[in-house]
Amino acid sequence: MDKDIKKQIARIESIFPKGLEDFYKNSDTLLIYKDFLNSKLDFPVELTGIEDFNWEEFYVLGPGSKKEYEQLKKTNPSYTDIYDLKSIDDKYEEHFGLIANVIRKSDKKTFQIPLGDLKATDKKNLNYQLLDDYSVWCVNY
Repeated sequence: MDKDIKKQIARIESIFPKGLEDFYKNSDTLLIYKDFLNSKLDFPVELTGIEDFNWEEFYVLGPGSKKEYEQLKKTNPSYTDIYDLKSIDDKYEEHFGLIANVIRKSDKKTFQIPLGDLKATDKKNLNYQLLDDYSVWCVNY
């Protein structure tokens, strides 16, 4: 196994209490991860999408009209937008994980987006690693 992957797994495992045999995504571990991120992230965090959001797939990968896509991006969040993470919501979804409360920088519209779908824009900032670790955990556990 790659040394960087081992380090990432060790960082993720260290978030959870010793003796917790199962740190797979569930209501308890999501709350533990939320508390951890709230204590470590430097808010506001500038974010963008990791890849196209579910609603965008029809337009980005499928036969959807470019003109219609550009129109829909005005009222819907896009993976190409830049956001400020204002908070992590108290609500979560076990399948999608924690929900980010974000403000789109271009027009100040607010959205709720699964945190695992977002990444920090500054790779040199600790926020980037914290959110990358969360996304890896969210997808794989």
